[in-house]
Amino acid sequence: MAKIKQITVMLMLHVLSLAAYSQQNPVKASLFEGILVAGYADHGAYINCTGPAVKYNFAKKRAVMLGLLPTLKLKDDKVEEGKPKNSWITPTLGFGLTLVSGHMAIQLPAFYNAKTSTSDGKWKLGIGMGYKF
Repeated sequence: MAKIKQITVMLMLHVLSLAAYSQQNPVKASLFEGILVAGYADHGAYINCTGPAVKYNFAKKRAVMLGLLPTLKLKDDKVEEGKPKNSWITPTLGFGLTLVSGHMAIQLPAFYNAKTSTSDGKWKLGIGMGYKF
């Protein structure tokens, strides 16, 4: 009879530990992660921070995020002399993946360039590296 009680208590503790573990959801929403990234996209540079995202933790201090990226694009606009040109620094909103491992971040963003009189609107891909504070 004592063995049955011991086995029952062990099974109950095991079930409780599984229930407690299942409460730790590896996928969660994130508003801001404190990640600053610099990179290359569309023949220019960019600086951004991660914004609202869906975050998947796949190991301790390792995660993948898919979300919005508030960005400052740095690009010299090449136009004919005398024609109006865009500012060298342009704020924009990107969308993409960010892989975080410890304090290092690697990012694959996409930025939309609007249609102009000389070109169609297109998505431009980029790549960047950053730091998680």
